[in-house]
Amino acid sequence: MAQQNIYDNDVFFENFKGLRSEEINFNDVIETPIINRMLPDMKDKKVLDIGCGMGQHALQYSKAGVAYVLGTDISEKMLAFAMENNSAENITYKRLPFEDIAKLDERFDIITSSLAFDYSKDFGILMKDIYSLLNDGGYLVFSMSHPLSTAYDGTYDRYTRTKDGVRLYANLHNYGIEGERHFRWVVDDYEVYHRKISTLINSIAQAGFIIEECQESTVPDEILKEHPETFGGVVHQPDFIFFRCRKQIS
Repeated sequence: MAQQNIYDNDVFFENFKGLRSEEINFNDVIETPIINRMLPDMKDKKVLDIGCGMGQHALQYSKAGVAYVLGTDISEKMLAFAMENNSAENITYKRLPFEDIAKLDERFDIITSSLAFDYSKDFGILMKDIYSLLNDGGYLVFSMSHPLSTAYDGTYDRYTRTKDGVRLYANLHNYGIEGERHFRWVVDDYEVYHRKISTLINSIAQAGFIIEECQESTVPDEILKEHPETFGGVVHQPDFIFFRCRKQIS
C-alpha cells in the first residue's frame, strides 16, 4: 500500500510550518477548538495520536494529565520538530505510517487524529486497525477534511465570486466519484483521497464503532468579521468533519 509523505518535501514543510506559526490559522481557529470539545476525559488515560505532526496535540494531552501518549507520523521533519518543541516525559514519538499501525503491540484508551486521514488509501482498513488497538469502551476522536472539500480536483474554481472577489457560493463537482484527487497546493500533484460522507459513516460502523457525535467546522462570528478574506468560504462549505466514536464493551 502506498505511503504518502508530502511533509518531508522541503518546500511543503516550510510552507506548512509558516502557516502554523501565524496567529490566525485554520488549525488553531477552527479545527483544534472543535476536536477539543469532543474529547473524553483524558486524565490518566493511555493515548495514541495518529499523524501527530508537530506534536501540538500530544503536548496538549500531556498537560491534560494523560498517563502516556504515543505520537506516530511518517514525516521525519514533523517528528523532529515535535521532539524539539513539544516533548514531555510522558510523550513518545515514533516514525510509523498509519498503514502500519496494526503492528503496534499495545492497546490504548483513546486514539486521536487531526487532519491526517485524508491521506489514507483504504479508510475501511484503517478504521478496523484502530478498533483493534483500543481497549473495550475506548474512544476514537478524529478530524479530516470534509468530503465537500475533498471532492475538489483542481479543474474548476472552488467558489463563484463577485467581480470584487467575494465568495458567493461553493462549487461542487464530482462529489459522487470517490478516489484520488490531485491538484496544486504549495507543490504540484498534492494528493488526497475523496470519500462521500456515507462512505465514512459506513466504514466507521462496519469496523464496530458506535458513533457518538459528528460535527462540521464552523468559524466564530467575531473571527469571520475580522478575517473575511481568510474564512469567508466557511459559511458556504465546511472545511473539516469530526467524529467521536466508541468501541463497544465485549
